[in-house]
Parts: sequence; C-alpha cells; structure tokens
Amino acid sequence: MSGDQIASLVFLGLLGGALALSYWIGSRGNLGRIARQAAIWVLIFVGAIAAVGLWPTIRDTVAPRQTVMQNGREIIVPMAHDGHFYLTLDVNGTAVRFVVDTGASDIVLSAEDAMRIGIDPTALVYSGRAMTANGIVETAPVRLATVRLGAITDEGMGAVVNRGELSESLLGMSYLRRFARLEMSGGQLRLAR
Repeated sequence: MSGDQIASLVFLGLLGGALALSYWIGSRGNLGRIARQAAIWVLIFVGAIAAVGLWPTIRDTVAPRQTVMQNGREIIVPMAHDGHFYLTLDVNGTAVRFVVDTGASDIVLSAEDAMRIGIDPTALVYSGRAMTANGIVETAPVRLATVRLGAITDEGMGAVVNRGELSESLLGMSYLRRFARLEMSGGQLRLAR
C-alpha cells in the first residue's frame, strides 16, 4: 500500500470510529441493536476491501484487454466503452498505450510518451505540420528502435512526436498497413500478419 492509501485508510477509520462513538453515546440503552448494526457495517467494510483487492481480476472480465492468438500472429482488441480501440505496444522497451486511429497517417507520440521511451521532446526539431481536429500542430520526426505487439516486432519504425496537446498517443496507418488484415466487426478489432 502506498502512503496515500494508508493515510486514506487511517482517515476513514477515524471517521468511522467517531461516527460509531457518537451513535453509541446517543443510544446507550440498546447495545444489542448497536452490536447487530456494527456487525453489518463491518461486513460491508470487509466486502468493500475484498472488492478492491479483487478489482484486477474483475476488471479483466468487465473491460477485457487485447489478446494475442494463433501463434502470436493475430491480435484481437475489444472495443472500449468510449467506442475506441486501444492497443498497448512495447516501444523501445516501454509499454505505451495507443488509440487506434485510421485517420492518422503516422504513429504519433505525445510528449509524455516520447519522454517515457527515452526521447527528449525539447531537443527535437519540429519541422513537420499535421492537421488535427484541433487545428494544425507541429510534429518532429523520430525513429523508434523497436515496436513490439505480442510476438510481432518491427524495428526502425518512423514516428512523429506531437508538440500540441495530446492526451493519448495515436497508432496510425504507417503501422496498421503492415498487417495483412485489419477488420472491425462485432465490437472487436482484428489484426493479422
């Protein structure tokens, strides 16, 4: 547990203790009823802790993640609740989450993701321009040593770093066209080489 989680737990414990004490003082004549209600609240609290502890397992059922099938050559990506497809690729040894964007020409990295994979966005030459929904933004060409999706590895891939505001990196057509098959149907994206 992190320090923030411990502090939150201590705060909630103190708050619960204060509420329990005030309730007990207000109804000292009914200790049996108080004990039953306290037991119910303890069970609710234990249930909440169990739900938090099991969340990683529950999350995979509620919001499934990408799966790699057929000897690592087919990737099946479920549609997210927002209607987009998200893929996590290993770029230069670091996991990067991308929005699949067939309207983007290139792999487009946010400044934050570029920094995470070892590219200093402040040292780049922003010589390119890209038209986005938010207008024209400056881009800097970069070369990615490795891009890995499951068992599929590409080396020396070209990409651009976006100088504008970009909340998620984009996986554009320069990467997607490397697949022999790209199919969107039934709430799934299927990529195969």
